Amino acid sequence: MEQYIVSARKYRPSTFDSVVGQQALTSTLKNAIVTDRLAHAYLFCGSRGVGKTSCARIFAKTINCTNRTSSGEACNECDSCRQFNENRSMNILELDAASHNGVDEMRALIEQVMVPPSIGRYRVFIIDEVHMLSTQAFNAFLKTLEEPPSYVVFILATTEKHKIIPTILSRCQIYDFNRISISDMVNHLQKVAQQEGISAEASALNLIAQKADGAMRDALSIFDQVAASSRGNITYAATIENLNLLDSSYYTRLLEAFVAQDVATALLIYKEIRSKGFDSQFFINGLGLYMRDLMLAMSPTTMCLLEAPDDEKQRMAEQASKLHPTFIYKAMDLCNDADFNFRQATNKQFLIELTLIKLCQLLSPSPDESGSDEGHLKPLEDYAKSPIVAPQTTPATTSEPQVREELRQIIPTISKPAKVEEHASYTPGGFSLRSAKVQPEEATPEPEKVQTEQRSTPFSDADFNKAWDAVKQTFPSEPMLTSILVAAIPKRAKETTFGISVASDIQAQVLNKFLPTIVKQLQDNLLNDSLAIEVAVCEGDTPPSFWTEQHVLEHIIAKYPDVSEMIAKYKMRLV
Repeated sequence: MEQYIVSARKYRPSTFDSVVGQQALTSTLKNAIVTDRLAHAYLFCGSRGVGKTSCARIFAKTINCTNRTSSGEACNECDSCRQFNENRSMNILELDAASHNGVDEMRALIEQVMVPPSIGRYRVFIIDEVHMLSTQAFNAFLKTLEEPPSYVVFILATTEKHKIIPTILSRCQIYDFNRISISDMVNHLQKVAQQEGISAEASALNLIAQKADGAMRDALSIFDQVAASSRGNITYAATIENLNLLDSSYYTRLLEAFVAQDVATALLIYKEIRSKGFDSQFFINGLGLYMRDLMLAMSPTTMCLLEAPDDEKQRMAEQASKLHPTFIYKAMDLCNDADFNFRQATNKQFLIELTLIKLCQLLSPSPDESGSDEGHLKPLEDYAKSPIVAPQTTPATTSEPQVREELRQIIPTISKPAKVEEHASYTPGGFSLRSAKVQPEEATPEPEKVQTEQRSTPFSDADFNKAWDAVKQTFPSEPMLTSILVAAIPKRAKETTFGISVASDIQAQVLNKFLPTIVKQLQDNLLNDSLAIEVAVCEGDTPPSFWTEQHVLEHIIAKYPDVSEMIAKYKMRLV
């Protein structure tokens, strides 16, 4: 007997084309592989079950394939692909950061990085749930992540991108995975049902997709659960019963009670819902979403936002056409208020029942002054025939000269003649005076500015170097500026003027952008306001003070060739 494999594993994507709902992202990855423009580190972000780890495995398999197809997919026939499919590839290592999040595990991974691939071009390290790594582990990983060997590719996956430190984010190409749409999930579930020989109603699959909340893995797990309980016949009723979902028929019955202003029926339906074990907050949330769907169904323009089968969309459109938009808006507002106040309510059942009573009274007209209409409920047919009309306002007939004259009379007379600075506007409904400022003819003289004494404390080169070291720590979020400040060595040109030479125009632009802040900090630290800094781009070769570690190593090897033999013998590398 063949061993049963759950659908989430059996139908896990093995090619880029089989990944559901991430077409734009997978196309980008395929193009990078075809054009051989691979980064050394990737970060896959997104909610659970959207294909992050699956795409990481497909990517690792494809870049090591020696006979890729014309579309950029792995061939599944070469030695590397066969080893991967048989789970014995030594070129692809996966690490679960949730259970291996310490410094020791990270050091062990760094040691693995030094081993070159046995077959294929790359060794791929997939670190899942990377946000679970400790701060110490992140710091130990930084240098290796920034400058790994040429044969190493890191793929980090996370559901909580905001928990990853910025220094990690800046070293990776970031790919954000979308939540999978309901239509994509339904289409995939139909294919799975067809291959498994299971009959499934489209409405039932739509319920499963809604329950999965954008996660394909959850949708396949729920699919297996319903298929097992219904013996391979997935119907709408079986899905509702198995998943203990609140059928939309309850909301339809409640809407009929609201329209008929039948409080008793609405309360009895709510009692029936509670007797089936449904949470009251879950119910009021569902009712609010049902009203939201009715609002979307009212217009063909917003119908595309309604995630439901076509027959359900048509049914809701017919139902919404009988309602006034204001009724739906107020119903949504009442449901939202009930949800907001649910936690604080002492008697939660009473809160929901009061909300249902208010919903039943939405179509009741306000009583007149005599009180004769109090309690008289207006039928829906009459309500629909009398649309809400904005009150008409009588247009103003006052002319602009008259208004100006009235303003002069209203504003009290001060000791000197005053002039009115008019900020008035005319609207279709009349004249609107936003503000009228009274200003005397003679402006009040401004107080004299206090002249502050300029600081001129003398300082030595040692004092300046100490202040310069403090400046280097001021811009932690600007790595390029920090590297320029670390490499730059200011030289005193005059008594309080210093010169800085940079290697390129780009470095000069970055430094000049922050130069006023840097100079102000130096002036405050040294108590000398005449301090100034001039930036110049050095001509010709880059000076040794701007050399990178790699540049220094190349210079040493060129001068002392024996060093390269020692490096090769002991497998040394820059750290």
